[in-house]
Amino acid sequence: MITKKIAVLPGDGVGPEVVAQAVKVIEAVSEKHNIKFELAYADIGASAIDKTGVPLPDATIKICREADAVLLGAIGDPKYDNNPEAKVRPEQGLLGLRKELDIYLNIRPVISYKSLHALSPLKEEIIKGVDMVIYRELTGGIYFGKKGTKEDGNVAYDTCRYSVKEIDRIARKAFEAARKRSNKVTLVDKANVLETSKLWRRVVSKIATEYPDVTLEYMYVDNASMQLVLTPSEFDVILTGNMFGDILSDEASVIAGSIGLLPSASYGDKNALFEPVHGSYPQAANQDKANPLATILSVAMMFEYFDMQDYANDIYGAVKRVINEGISTEDLKPRIFTSCSELGDIIYTLIADNLVDLNTAKMSTAKSVII
Repeated sequence: MITKKIAVLPGDGVGPEVVAQAVKVIEAVSEKHNIKFELAYADIGASAIDKTGVPLPDATIKICREADAVLLGAIGDPKYDNNPEAKVRPEQGLLGLRKELDIYLNIRPVISYKSLHALSPLKEEIIKGVDMVIYRELTGGIYFGKKGTKEDGNVAYDTCRYSVKEIDRIARKAFEAARKRSNKVTLVDKANVLETSKLWRRVVSKIATEYPDVTLEYMYVDNASMQLVLTPSEFDVILTGNMFGDILSDEASVIAGSIGLLPSASYGDKNALFEPVHGSYPQAANQDKANPLATILSVAMMFEYFDMQDYANDIYGAVKRVINEGISTEDLKPRIFTSCSELGDIIYTLIADNLVDLNTAKMSTAKSVII
């Protein structure tokens, strides 16, 4: 019996490679727990433009709407990045999908792994014990406000707009999350300058009265960006708008040691999208060297969304084991390095075969051997 239907959007660059490893993990969970998932593939981004002329085909929207969740690889292609005047761009596919599915909340966890502390440019004593999550609003703000350029080309504008409803619905979810963590929410804004940030403060401060057990602190975005690299362990749940969240979550990636370790989940009231934080990394496309762990961890977040915590724990456990054993792709400078596909095979084996011992003695320091 099919338990859930998952729309799979491999996307661009290394997207198809890392998604293929995430699919292996879904298959491993399916095999271990004797359940089935229906996977429906669709195009988005540059790959969709190449095939259909648009970054978000109607067929893709239909598949995503009919699915219980969406798994996305990455979007982007340098042939569009180098042409700012391009009318059709890959990124329009993702922005359009968020709008079509009314996905308004992005969640990005950031965890410091002890065995990877040396990879971070920050000192170990700074990143030790970091375990935070960033709640970013996705469908409002400057990215979606009215924008344009004057006829003479000398003036351009982007409008930042937020409503009480948009702020209220994400803020409540942040406070609920804090209750399951360390009971602290940090609202990041620029309320000393921006009217939209003043509205954020009014709405969030009112909601905070309903959560007396949760501490609410306010922080300007410029200070927050500094504190992320000075005292990141002081953060628990960061709540912020679209653009600030976009920037801060990428900054926070240095804490983990590699952006290839950061998963994300995006939610609406009826739909959910799961994807790695990293981009399409076109320079590494088709070289089987991209780190698939962020995409694999995104699948774990998807199973949590399905209320399948045991399945998610299988994935978290397997990923933690390979990291602790020093087995990974070259970006993590591991003791034993693997290709993208080999790492997917190892994690598959750890989950599907419930492997207790990793026979690392049979793994070359240059290339892994499938267990």
